[in-house]
Amino acid sequence: MYDLVITNIGQLLLPDQGPLKGGAMKQLAVEKQRALGIKDGRFAWIGSHEEGASLPAREKVDAEGKVVSPGLVDPHTHLVFGGSREGEMVLKQAGVPYLDILKQGGGILSTVKSTREETEAELFDKAKKHVRQMAAHGVTTLEAKSGYGLDRETEWKQLKVVKHLNEQGDIDIVSTFLGPHAIPLEYKGKSDAFLEEMIAMLPEIKKQNLAVFTDIFCETGVFTIEQSKHFMEASHQLGFQTKIHADEIDSLGGTELAAGLGAVSADHLVAASKQGIKQLAEGETTAVLLPGTTFYLGKDTYADARSMIDQGAAVALATDFNPGSCVTHNLQMIMSLAALKMKMTPEEIWNAVTVNASHAIGQKAGRIVKGKPADFVLWDVPNYQYIPYHYAANHAKMVWKNGRKVYERMDADVF
Repeated sequence: MYDLVITNIGQLLLPDQGPLKGGAMKQLAVEKQRALGIKDGRFAWIGSHEEGASLPAREKVDAEGKVVSPGLVDPHTHLVFGGSREGEMVLKQAGVPYLDILKQGGGILSTVKSTREETEAELFDKAKKHVRQMAAHGVTTLEAKSGYGLDRETEWKQLKVVKHLNEQGDIDIVSTFLGPHAIPLEYKGKSDAFLEEMIAMLPEIKKQNLAVFTDIFCETGVFTIEQSKHFMEASHQLGFQTKIHADEIDSLGGTELAAGLGAVSADHLVAASKQGIKQLAEGETTAVLLPGTTFYLGKDTYADARSMIDQGAAVALATDFNPGSCVTHNLQMIMSLAALKMKMTPEEIWNAVTVNASHAIGQKAGRIVKGKPADFVLWDVPNYQYIPYHYAANHAKMVWKNGRKVYERMDADVF
């Protein structure tokens, strides 16, 4: 007896094991008229619709010729934060550069102030709502960064919120310590001292298992290549895997640094150099691209996904959900931007939000495989190409995490 059987699947997407690099990203197994059997929270059987129709099950769902995919994976979010920054919209419309907003006490520093002021319970309740929104859009695994504390007390607070959210089990949440996300006002002109304070937190974070990864914002006016290397090497020595916000605005060489140190991912990469892209292709670091941020900031230049893939790199996509530069829960919208602005094919896009995104956060999600956790989505679309095509909508009809339904769109819902 199965707990659940999904029948009449028009297209079943079966991404290969990642990370998929270069030309391998163009390949996506799509099987028609299939069925799935789920038992004890795992995929227990995969077969034809005809076989599935005869299987005994406590519940059956007729997929009505639509699409079933693995649960989406969002490998770069800033999930836990206080306040909001809608007031900055006017500044952005006036063309004020982000780094200038930051100098005025806005940007990250505005969110830092709000996050410091809110209690752990308040941050938890707010983040939980964001998690539900992401799950409703098809995400079953995500990464969550700290970095809106910029002091010991608030960074701990953010990390504990992420841990408690993950323990609830609605979706899997992988924690990243991004203490060096900006330089707080109290450390203006003393960035080295602040960085050492963040490094001093690492042993206790490791001991309490509050983060799997560390991350640093390597950018003009924030942390230099040398400082980023120092932080990443200190993290490696303590057993952390590393990530880096690299070459988002200026081409500083963060992509090369990530590839040279074997970082799990290098994120943003809008200004990545040709040499940096070459090193990504030659190494094992995944490029996590965030076109929603470029779109929201009103920029014209997007990360060069086409060159990265064509030269042989592994590319993943993420929302960069945060209160200042990309305020969206909708990874489906990011898929559309990847097609429209970065010229990625539908097959590349699906691999980028499943297996490659999973690899970028050290997980084994993003696939439909017998014996593995049953994380999957029933999409109310006729084919897998439709989601990048029909942008800014939520096409998820039902979402399951570990075989448990975490979202179902009612017929009366607007979508």
